[in-house]
Amino acid sequence: MTAENNNVQYFLNLIRRSQKGKFKLYIGMIAGVGKTYRMLQEAHELISNGVDVKIGYIETHERPETQALLHDIPVIPRKKIFYKGKELEEMDIDAILQIQPEIVIVDELAHSNVEGCRNAKRWEDVMELLEAGINVISAVNIQHIESLNDEVKKIAGIEVGERIPDKILQEADEVVNIDLTADELITRLKAGNIYPKEKVPVALTHFFKTENILQLRELALKEVAFTVGQKVENEIFTGNTQAHRKKILACISSAISTPKLIIHKAYRLATRYNTSFVALYVQTPKESPDRIDLASQRHLLNHFKTVAELGGTVEQTVSTKICDAIIDACKKHNITTICMGQPAFKLPEAYINITTYRKFLKSLKELKIDLLIIS
Repeated sequence: MTAENNNVQYFLNLIRRSQKGKFKLYIGMIAGVGKTYRMLQEAHELISNGVDVKIGYIETHERPETQALLHDIPVIPRKKIFYKGKELEEMDIDAILQIQPEIVIVDELAHSNVEGCRNAKRWEDVMELLEAGINVISAVNIQHIESLNDEVKKIAGIEVGERIPDKILQEADEVVNIDLTADELITRLKAGNIYPKEKVPVALTHFFKTENILQLRELALKEVAFTVGQKVENEIFTGNTQAHRKKILACISSAISTPKLIIHKAYRLATRYNTSFVALYVQTPKESPDRIDLASQRHLLNHFKTVAELGGTVEQTVSTKICDAIIDACKKHNITTICMGQPAFKLPEAYINITTYRKFLKSLKELKIDLLIIS
């Protein structure tokens, strides 16, 4: 895997090593950096090398320079679906599987398919194509990666709805970062090369503010470097290290105030140390199925879903003593690091809670377990 590679032969060599399809993923910091443009450029280079390349789905956003590159690249027609009285178009995965191109271009990886499609998400379509032996080149922006959602929200003030699990990056055989400076991107925006000119003033004062671009750029560069580093470690690792002994525990609850960031942090730590993570839910009597309110139940189920998407394991236990249950789980799984939210001490039970918490911290110290408090 490489973060910057324009050599077509490199990807061709990857393709010919295995019967399972190879996956190349372009990552950008924001819309308009040129991911689709670069995919189409590569398609032309591959075709000139005698490779059977077809477009499964492409979104040019009516950008003239991108649309011009569609010339001479075969396109597999989209599937028309009627939904709520409207005719919509989706990638025709059945047609791609039947045609069996050597390489298929699939844009907008984080896209949610319309109801009635075989898969709910386009990334699931891509996984199916890879399993069928079809090689895929795709693209996604950094804000669509699940574990980075909190950071993007903090930077840009928006929560992106369409996301892909981080495991998709790990599935990629090659990851390429499409990078531009903030000045270059803003110049493209003002020239109308990203959005129609009437939308430019709003974009400049919202998502495309210079400080946002700089932070998203840094995030994209770090993520690609991290992904490449993990791939290298996995391929050349030959011995045991302290890092591989790490075991991560995320403490979650049904409380609406429990941030999803706890799960994201545990996942990223686990990935950093090339290990897995466990998410522990301690059900108290007030959270029993006949007493828990619907909003809390939905919040909890959403946490379970996030853990599953990130490759973690959910462990549930019933107890009135949460701290003791956490310690028991740590001993069971040989946990070395805990991620949890800030404890809430409410009167009049505050003194008892603080005493219990101090006892909990003492137990962690004795077990040599690190504690990360996620605000």
